[in-house]
Amino acid sequence: MLLLATFGASAQTTRGKVQVVAPPFFDTLLAKRATLNKGGGGSRGYTSSYGYRVQIYSGSNRSSAFNAQAKFNKEFPEMRTYIVYKEPNFKVRAGDFRSRIEAESMKEQLKPWFPVMFIISEKINPPKTVITND
Repeated sequence: MLLLATFGASAQTTRGKVQVVAPPFFDTLLAKRATLNKGGGGSRGYTSSYGYRVQIYSGSNRSSAFNAQAKFNKEFPEMRTYIVYKEPNFKVRAGDFRSRIEAESMKEQLKPWFPVMFIISEKINPPKTVITND
């Protein structure tokens, strides 16, 4: 028994070395990610965050989903719309709202066109920024 106790104690104090082997392009990818997160490069220059969208259509008919999207785009051409397909349903969602209050306001405006709507919490794209040369 005494022999096993001393062996167990010595095994716990023995230290080894850990060597991490990374692909050569790993550091390049880390640097690119840091640049994108700062907003200083890349094609988008922004990151997504969670917010709200108004779901204006949900159903299995693809053409009805595209019709709902076209109807929305006709009334609100400046706002983004998204079609999500999760078998067997198509869902049309509109807007990139940072707060639920903004989404509720849009839902109230849409009542004449879309009788059944839901507010969905999901990752959103930040609103487009206006760049002027003043």
